[in-house]
Amino acid sequence: MFTGIIEALGSITSTEPDHKGLRLQVDLSGLRVSDISIGDSIAVNGTCLTVTQLNGNTGCFDVSPETLDKCLIGQWRVGESVNLETALTLNKPLGGHLVSGHVDGTGELIERRDSEESTWMRLRTEREIGRYIAVKGSITVDGISLTSNQVFDEGETTFFDLTLVPHTLAVTSLGAMKKGTSVHLEIDLMARYIDRMQHSDQKQN
Repeated sequence: MFTGIIEALGSITSTEPDHKGLRLQVDLSGLRVSDISIGDSIAVNGTCLTVTQLNGNTGCFDVSPETLDKCLIGQWRVGESVNLETALTLNKPLGGHLVSGHVDGTGELIERRDSEESTWMRLRTEREIGRYIAVKGSITVDGISLTSNQVFDEGETTFFDLTLVPHTLAVTSLGAMKKGTSVHLEIDLMARYIDRMQHSDQKQN
């Protein structure tokens, strides 16, 4: 589990396809690497990955074909910045919301307006994902715990707005994000379980 509060920005140092999927290497120097061990979970742009090897400040992750199918990892390039968060522990403040690190789908930044006080962004996603996004609800974007300000549907597409303070832009990948960029989305856990209970009750009736 994670909180969606980004601890550091890392960068992709290598991507190597193999018969098992993809071997990903990430510069973790922004984290306390001395506290990281093989087998630990780290959220990389919101995707929960397991450390399989440590070479100095570089962490290695084996990405399965299923994860590649659900996520954007196969499109990442060397030098690209990624958001990093280590797993939630009992002595770690829950500053965001409960995040599983299991990506539900992707979205796209379609509009951005910057000012000195804040930055406004509008993203779109498939309505299959968007049906779980609520006004003033929690949504995880590339591993970042955020609050949606406005949500509306048009056909099979859902649009939602975010308002970001300068600090969030400075410490995450959102600062450099441009129109047309694709992102990972994870819906709120409560929305997932409520939907499951509703569908279960409907089948029983």
